[in-house]
Amino acid sequence: MLDWANFRNKLSSRVGELRKLSPDTVDAYRMAGGAGAKTGHLDGKTRELISLAVAVTTRCDGCIAVHAAKAVQEGATREEIAEALGVAVAMNAGAAVVFSARVLDAVDAVEGAR
Repeated sequence: MLDWANFRNKLSSRVGELRKLSPDTVDAYRMAGGAGAKTGHLDGKTRELISLAVAVTTRCDGCIAVHAAKAVQEGATREEIAEALGVAVAMNAGAAVVFSARVLDAVDAVEGAR
């Protein structure tokens, strides 16, 4: 298994290096990431649970490392995290079904052009 704490620390360091090379890019990312919190409509725990589900659907280890720690800090339980991950699994399966239908549509278009 991945050493998540070490991975998170190394990632933070590398992002810091990227910021030195391209500060506007990293600053814009941070601004976008924090913009939703300013509305106050969702609490921190809910946002971190959503972030974990999205991290799974986008297959982002860095996102998992950062948001797993933040979710725990915000008081998310293992059960709440598991439920959020269940949503991610359902969305991935649903997306596969939808895109499978798109493949059939593309095949029909090719066959219709013959």
